Amino acid sequence: MPWHRKHLLTIEDLSRAEIEQLLATAGAFRRILDRKVKKVPALRGKTIVNFFLEPSTRTRISFEMAAKLLSADVISFDAATSSTSKGETLRDTAQNIQALNADMIVLRHSASGSPLYLSRVLDIPVINAGDGAHEHPTQALLDVFTMREKLGDLQGRKVVILGDILFSRVARSNIHALTKLGADVTIVGPSTLVPHWFEAMGVKVSHNLRSALADADVVMLLRIQHERQASSHFPSLGEYTSMFGLNKTRAGWLKPDAIIMHPGPINRGVEIDSDLADSPRSVILQQVTNGIAVRMAALYLCAGGQPEAVLTPA
Repeated sequence: MPWHRKHLLTIEDLSRAEIEQLLATAGAFRRILDRKVKKVPALRGKTIVNFFLEPSTRTRISFEMAAKLLSADVISFDAATSSTSKGETLRDTAQNIQALNADMIVLRHSASGSPLYLSRVLDIPVINAGDGAHEHPTQALLDVFTMREKLGDLQGRKVVILGDILFSRVARSNIHALTKLGADVTIVGPSTLVPHWFEAMGVKVSHNLRSALADADVVMLLRIQHERQASSHFPSLGEYTSMFGLNKTRAGWLKPDAIIMHPGPINRGVEIDSDLADSPRSVILQQVTNGIAVRMAALYLCAGGQPEAVLTPA
């Protein structure tokens, strides 16, 4: 089935078949990278602009690496070095980038819906690298890619997402991806951060950590999104950790083969203890590595490539 989408804005809008196409394409790129191939010529001659108006380490660098591995030219800049700091609107900045002959924009922005907005005013593809508390589609794709690498088919697998669900774009994108792939998703944390209305998204809501972890195949930890909270949603970080932090004792409630994930950045000693983040059951660094292949797939497909195309080294 050919790929028809020009933009990658949300996981919610994707069908299961489209998610499978993205994952299969990422798998092809991952196999190429595993052979230590330096570059493929898929986007040679293209210019990709990474426009990040929020801080980022993993997402920004992996998009840069992904574009360069596809032989594209990459320009990265942020709010501090753009004219948005002088009052220029997002629309004007983006239209100027397009007028400078950019072929694609990768946008991270604090406002939910900003990538969708740009997709309606630009003629070039837009990829969402995280918009407010709305979605982070490539993070969810690399997460499910990593899960399938470790567990195989996700149909019927139990995935627990633990932490700040209310303000997490990662949680929302993962919920959409996992439920479409047939996983059984439970979200858990304080009631102020895990409200019951999330059940409308097809997940189970729990505030009992022990029962939630008991039969989990995956536990994904999320940090507290302080930057999105106008007020505190729990008394203190210490109290959150004492109730919901994953430590050695609580890890003992997991099945022996359950894996531990985290999209980063990790707040060690808050949502997860260091010995667990660095343990053999942690796949946190594998997630980071897989992010390159997944973002290569997103850039390639949105630039007009097709999943079935043969990719040859440069």
